[in-house]
Amino acid sequence: MERIRKPAAAGMFYPGSAGALSNTIAQLFAEAEHRSLGGSPLALIVPHAGYPYSGRIAAKAYKLLDGLTYDTVVIVAPSHTVFFQGCSVFDGDAYETPLGPIPIDNEIRERLTDISPGIYISNKGHATGSSRGEHAIEVQLPFLQIVLGNFKLVPIVMGDQEESTVRGLGEALASVLRNRSALMVASTDLSHFHDEKTARRLDSVARETVAAFDPSRLIEQLEDGETEACGGGPTAAVMFAAKRLGASDIEILDYTTSGETTGDFDQVVGYLSAAITTKKKIMPQAEIGAPPARPSHSDRIDEEAQEKLHDIARQAIAAHFKGHRFTPAADELSEIKRGAFVTLEIGGQLRGCIGQIRARLPLSDTIAEMAVAAAFEDPRFPALSEVEFEHVDIEISVLSPLVRVHDIKEIEVGRDGLLIKLDMHSGLLLPQVATEYGWTTEEFLEQTCLKAGLPRKSYLDKFAEIYRFSAQVF
Repeated sequence: MERIRKPAAAGMFYPGSAGALSNTIAQLFAEAEHRSLGGSPLALIVPHAGYPYSGRIAAKAYKLLDGLTYDTVVIVAPSHTVFFQGCSVFDGDAYETPLGPIPIDNEIRERLTDISPGIYISNKGHATGSSRGEHAIEVQLPFLQIVLGNFKLVPIVMGDQEESTVRGLGEALASVLRNRSALMVASTDLSHFHDEKTARRLDSVARETVAAFDPSRLIEQLEDGETEACGGGPTAAVMFAAKRLGASDIEILDYTTSGETTGDFDQVVGYLSAAITTKKKIMPQAEIGAPPARPSHSDRIDEEAQEKLHDIARQAIAAHFKGHRFTPAADELSEIKRGAFVTLEIGGQLRGCIGQIRARLPLSDTIAEMAVAAAFEDPRFPALSEVEFEHVDIEISVLSPLVRVHDIKEIEVGRDGLLIKLDMHSGLLLPQVATEYGWTTEEFLEQTCLKAGLPRKSYLDKFAEIYRFSAQVF
């Protein structure tokens, strides 16, 4: 049986539903300026307060990852709830947010814990139990899920922040992550509950030392009380590891205090984001050496499987009315991973449509999740009522992988759906939409831009990314 760490901060530090959470992060990304770095992000330093307070600062770091791919993300965070010695790497199978579960990278977890007795597999610092669950890792995950899609996770909570613990973790991370497609994230806030002037004085010390890429000095300053950071140890450990891995530069992205959000400048918390870069190209393991065989997506979903998926969608919605979560039984559909949309109609009129573009879960689980989302989380409609449910028609669209479009002549109306991305805005329209309205290719592109909240001609922007895909609709 899988052991999944359930969300502890959802609905408090960040929105508790998948739809609201996705919309919040999309808005934060849209407000973050587009920045270019002198290399590839190897590590990020990001705050971990509630999104209304530090989300804007965190988004500036995570937006740098747009279009990049990492096999693994290692997050190092402090413990706010319990004290223990050393570093605890989660002993379960996945961390979960409202956007779904993220699997643990078992291989890297095992290698880390083999290197040092101070790094061990444990539930310490990760448990949600009766006490307030640790938030410092969890709040980072939705940003990563939105911007990266699929990746494996190594969640590490640092119990004590003694220099030996910090240096030991830094050395271990450098050892196991060499030649890996991995991103490190240090989760930290800065000074806590000083007046604005004092906070900025204390935080300026940390900012200057981080900018100088000097983890040893940061440890000394924290011990001497020259500066404050609840995740100072995790930050220094990640900096040590990045140096050993050949990082070339570090850049402070932004800084603020909670006073700018609350208007209360008597007791504030400081927030910083920074990026550590490398000149080396970070390549996913699948791209190293010979190209892997791509899975075949030519097989269509047969009629029997279509009926099963329709039953799953209806059972998932019915279970939600009763306050339960429906889990599809494991069968041959569990072996299929495809993006999919679920569309609800009543009397030929749209009543909800939500989907997952990229394959993240087995197809049966995706259909169950998207059916519930379409019924209860589509922001264009109120939640579906049980009376309406009796009259709902369900349409399922199973997607092929995305293909980048370099020339709009590649697009075939009737065959292709479109996804357009620009500066973290994104919009998708299914193939059947263009056919239903009789659009030309240019009209289809314009309407997809409008769906993304962009001006209709944004597809001509040199930074716009256009993707096409096909769909089996039933």
